[in-house]
Amino acid sequence: MSGPMFSGSITALITPFTNGKVDEEAFRKFVDWQIKQGTHALVSCGTTGESPTLSHGEDMRVTAICVEVADGRVPVIAGTGSNSTSEAIALTRSAKEVGADAALIVTPYYNKPTQDGLYAHYKAIHDAVEIPIILYNVPGRSIVDISVETMARLAELPNIIGVKDATADLKRPALTRGAIDGDFCQLSGEDATIVPFLAQGGHGCISVTSNVAPALCANLHNAWKGGDLAEVARINDRLMPLHEALFVESSPGPVKYAASRLGLCENRVRLPLVTVSASTEERVRDAMVHAGLLN
Repeated sequence: MSGPMFSGSITALITPFTNGKVDEEAFRKFVDWQIKQGTHALVSCGTTGESPTLSHGEDMRVTAICVEVADGRVPVIAGTGSNSTSEAIALTRSAKEVGADAALIVTPYYNKPTQDGLYAHYKAIHDAVEIPIILYNVPGRSIVDISVETMARLAELPNIIGVKDATADLKRPALTRGAIDGDFCQLSGEDATIVPFLAQGGHGCISVTSNVAPALCANLHNAWKGGDLAEVARINDRLMPLHEALFVESSPGPVKYAASRLGLCENRVRLPLVTVSASTEERVRDAMVHAGLLN
């Protein structure tokens, strides 16, 4: 491999709902719109896609639709994580069967495995399914944190090709780059820190904000790759209030509201999430105006 497998603006897709079910028509239109807006890759069934409340059947269907609509235009990364190793293997196999290009696998939540347990979990999935794997390190949701040392061990396995780093620790990309040789892909999971993350050796962002500002997010990464730091700063300034507003309440509540304002989906989430408060709606609207998404 020459260079990381994935880079740039990668949208962690919302899952539209209507009448309690996945809105397949809205999702198809949304995936196509994302690609036409310049998004570099897509993630189905991640946290932003409300994967904890999707049934296994819905999970597989959403990824299959994403692969079908993408039709090779951009890569599709399927969220296939679980706190049960056997369940994660089953979901990862399903993702491979429908044609996903890679799997994004979250650290096991609730169980609180040790570093050796984390290694064994990911190795078991790696050995069971022949597909590129991106580790998803999100201590704020999973409690456990993959250490740089454990990540370096895992990177020795040939199909573990990168990490989604949602630690917001801006030392991590530099430390990881120093510990892992080659083309290990470093993707931020924190929109608001993307510019310093890239400066420390990162390659891209698995983004919530790009659900509603895909062109701006893609253009920021294009400008970074082109060395146009003035344009990077200009776009970053436009997006920063939106990055902040979309996490005032539990994600994806705010971004579902933002997407509904653009006519992309209904403003619906599944319990135990609820739609956002009026004050959050106001903050999100103001941030969208600042970004130039609404008048």
